[in-house]
Amino acid sequence: MKMKINKGFSLIEVIFAAAIFAVVAMSIYQGFATITSLVSVSRNKIAAVDLINDEFELIRNLTYADVGLKGGIPSGLLLATSTAIRGGREFNITRVIRNIDDSFDGTIGGSPNDLSPADYKMVQISVSCNLCKNPLNLSATAIVSPKNLETASTNGSLFIKVFDANGKPVPQADVHIENSSVGVNINETTNNDGLLAIVDAPPAQNSYSIVVSKSGFTTDKTYASSIGNPNPLKPDATVILQQVTPISFVIDKISNINLRAITDKCASVANVPFTIKGTKLIGTSPDVYKWTGNFTTDTSGYKNITNVEWDVFSFTTTGGFYLAGVNPISPVSILPDSSQNIDLIISDGSPDFLLVNVKNSSTGLPISGASVSLSSTSYGKVLITNQGSLSQTDWQGGSGQLNFTDPTHYYSSDGNIETNNPVGELKLLNSLGSFVTSGSITSSIFDTGTSSNWSRVDILPIDQPTQTGIDSVRFQIATASQNTATTTWNFLGPDGTSGSFYTITNNNINSIHDGDRYIRYKIFLSTTDTSFTPNISDFAISFSSACIPPGQVLFSGLNLGDYTLKVSAIGFTPQTIDPMTISSNWASQDVSLSP
Repeated sequence: MKMKINKGFSLIEVIFAAAIFAVVAMSIYQGFATITSLVSVSRNKIAAVDLINDEFELIRNLTYADVGLKGGIPSGLLLATSTAIRGGREFNITRVIRNIDDSFDGTIGGSPNDLSPADYKMVQISVSCNLCKNPLNLSATAIVSPKNLETASTNGSLFIKVFDANGKPVPQADVHIENSSVGVNINETTNNDGLLAIVDAPPAQNSYSIVVSKSGFTTDKTYASSIGNPNPLKPDATVILQQVTPISFVIDKISNINLRAITDKCASVANVPFTIKGTKLIGTSPDVYKWTGNFTTDTSGYKNITNVEWDVFSFTTTGGFYLAGVNPISPVSILPDSSQNIDLIISDGSPDFLLVNVKNSSTGLPISGASVSLSSTSYGKVLITNQGSLSQTDWQGGSGQLNFTDPTHYYSSDGNIETNNPVGELKLLNSLGSFVTSGSITSSIFDTGTSSNWSRVDILPIDQPTQTGIDSVRFQIATASQNTATTTWNFLGPDGTSGSFYTITNNNINSIHDGDRYIRYKIFLSTTDTSFTPNISDFAISFSSACIPPGQVLFSGLNLGDYTLKVSAIGFTPQTIDPMTISSNWASQDVSLSP
């Protein structure tokens, strides 16, 4: 008798079949999800287009005089922003309406002068949906013209120009204009030339408040007369009938200050209250400064200050702490878009101090080795400023000098650097009427005499010919704790590697070099146009040696009264201040010596 055997599926076959089914099912699901997403995006775009069409249909049914924004210029019935619900989704509607001064019949203030500059209106409608699965932003622009002939304008115009610290236009800067007396409250942006032209603005005297800002930039504005600022330098703007009121604003990228408070023995000083004050004024009689601030260091003696406007700053301390010096020497220039390291040297002891800052009148750099004498009938002391900067301004002596003893010599070059034509400058070599494209020079070894904290490098001139290209002056720094025949000199850039380079605008020395005694530099010059060359006349390195501030001395144990202050340094014209009157328990005196 034969037996019939029924065979089933093995476990492997079942798993394999399930895997195939899962792949097919997932593909079908993903296709369905993609189609659903595309349908959703299409619906959102259709809804946005419908909203734009609705807006323009509404505007077509308004009178020409009513086509404008509430509180805007031109003034009208429409809101600057609103929301609408379509298909269960919220859409944001933004309306921009501007008067346009067409050049066909002349422009206001031009030739010919158009006394009715509001020729027609530009209307831009933007619709966005940020909460949609696929965010969108659509916009459309149209022109609205009046039916009737022009008549002489009863208004004026406001032309706002925004520059940066170098005088270059700042595009897409945010401009807020408010004048409650004529019902104006608008937010606009400058064009690619940094200009915002407000045409047909109602006349008003010193009542247009204007604030100019941009993300990551400082702010500039007009000021109303007040008790705190009775005589503003830039008062609220005036618009005059059938005239243009031009007004300029200056903004640039914000900067940071990395400040620490230490003693002359490098110990951190905690909880030091201090004040920073710039030099820019927003009002006079009395002087009102644009940027001032009161701060306190943390328990480690540090304070990071953000959103600083470029300016020249001075520092004072309070709360029983006395300033023995500032590194770099005060006042400190803060450039736009920079991060500046600053040390406040704090002194202890009896509060009877005179801080003397000795600088080179030509460069503003601190002078090391200056003799500072303070004397009276009952007091006499001579102090020597710390070697606050190592500098070189002459390379005509030639190469071959390993250690920096003769200030006119250097160590080596690649032969493509001109060092004495003219004397006191480094330039690319001129060969047969054209400059070579690149060259480098390596300095001798500078000795600070002790371990040092390195601050920054300053190069003059700051501006180079634009034809030479971006970063046509680059350099690297090498330091060492010892100076022997076996010392290895690794030239590094601002990120602490050999692959990066310092530039004229990026001159804070990387802290990887701190603690070393010896330093040297390597300069790289280049040009993209052989008819032009970059040039260097001064190269200076600022540092604090054993935390003694550069170019500064502190006299203590003084009595109130008159003294004689004498300052001299080799290669400089001496200066005497007599009397040097001490009228408080802490005083400061700047002395600039001429080479």
